[in-house]
Amino acid sequence: MTTFESKTVINKPIDEVYAFLNDVNNHQQLMPETVSNWSSTNDEASFNIQNMLKLYLKVTERTPNNTIRIGAIQNPPFPLEVCWILSASGSQTQATFTINANLNMMMKMMASGPLQKLADHETDALKQLLG
Repeated sequence: MTTFESKTVINKPIDEVYAFLNDVNNHQQLMPETVSNWSSTNDEASFNIQNMLKLYLKVTERTPNNTIRIGAIQNPPFPLEVCWILSASGSQTQATFTINANLNMMMKMMASGPLQKLADHETDALKQLLG
């Protein structure tokens, strides 16, 4: 399993950050411009990446004010899980976004850069949205 990780600190209490991330509908606001055809509910999302790949994601675990795990479903091109882990630090929240992908060597060479950029983009967007 290959892991891509990005961290940020949000100047909001943990319950506000968790409430935002807990609703998968809000995750569209964290996605880069290469994502299109977004469709979501509170627990699931589907979207296209650069008109080449369609992903279907579903929340697999929630731990209030701590963890949200989301897994790829419906025949993803490779096993994939994304995870938000939150921790409180006074009135701030540290948010860690992790992408775990089971990539073969060829896919790892091709996808490592874009997956790390995605992780960084999501944490940057979260910080911009929630401050």
